[in-house]
Amino acid sequence: MRSYGQFCSMARALDLVGDRWTLLIVRELLTQGPCRFSDLRRGLPGIASNLLADRLREMEEAALITRHEEPPPVAATLIGLTGRGRDLGGVVGELTRWGAPLMTNPPHDDAFRMHWFALPLRHLCRAGSPGEPAVTVRFGDLYDGCDVIADNGRIDVRPPSARRRVDATVTAPPQVLVALFTAQTSLAAAQDQGLAVDGSAAAFERLLPSEGHTDA
Repeated sequence: MRSYGQFCSMARALDLVGDRWTLLIVRELLTQGPCRFSDLRRGLPGIASNLLADRLREMEEAALITRHEEPPPVAATLIGLTGRGRDLGGVVGELTRWGAPLMTNPPHDDAFRMHWFALPLRHLCRAGSPGEPAVTVRFGDLYDGCDVIADNGRIDVRPPSARRRVDATVTAPPQVLVALFTAQTSLAAAQDQGLAVDGSAAAFERLLPSEGHTDA
């Protein structure tokens, strides 16, 4: 692990998490929760297996991740964040927020995974009033997606679960979702550009920023 060699808390932090892929590994573990090595590979297109193994070893030495053996029926080694690793959630959240304006152009050859929206949706979804009934909206599917739960005036975003009843399932090109949830386009325009809602449209509209309800 390379070091800046500076007696500064920011430099010391970057010694641990400033290498390429490290914070994206944290992103995956924050969104997926404890998962297999293969799950991490699927969520990190472009990383070589040996480089991922090296990064995980360095993160384990820095006490950012831990591994544990899960008994049957899972019967696998799961990789998860330690408390120190989870503390990076604020850093990842701020980088996600800061990078949002860079998402205005459609992707060209960039890879995309629907579950990458889990972190920004925590900040972009409208929770509604505490008295409104709870709704659950799935973005994507069970293989690659996230469940957004609006309940009692709060937003919770979790990995999708087959045991969870959803009120609506949403699919859309990524740039359309970005434009809709940053109030750069209307719901009607988003639907014209490929957004589809299977189930309760009202449940989905509950999550939209106020501007997303207009057709202007």
